[in-house]
Amino acid sequence: MKKILLIVTVISAFSFASCKKDRTCTCVETSTFPGSTPSTTVETFTDSKKGDARAACLSYSASTDFMGTTYVFTSTCELK
Repeated sequence: MKKILLIVTVISAFSFASCKKDRTCTCVETSTFPGSTPSTTVETFTDSKKGDARAACLSYSASTDFMGTTYVFTSTCELK
């Protein structure tokens, strides 16, 4: 019985450990600027935890004033 409890404990401990590995973030960037086309950017986070990579791979939106007109630049990212 003690051996089974020990094995279950060890397996549980490994399941809670964070795994560091390479993670890929794919972002599609769009803009309301006339004539702009969507572009895709892929970034790889090497030897990182999933939570750290996800935090670095968040969607963002920014606006820029260009000659009196505001254009919105948006990037939608997904961690794979």
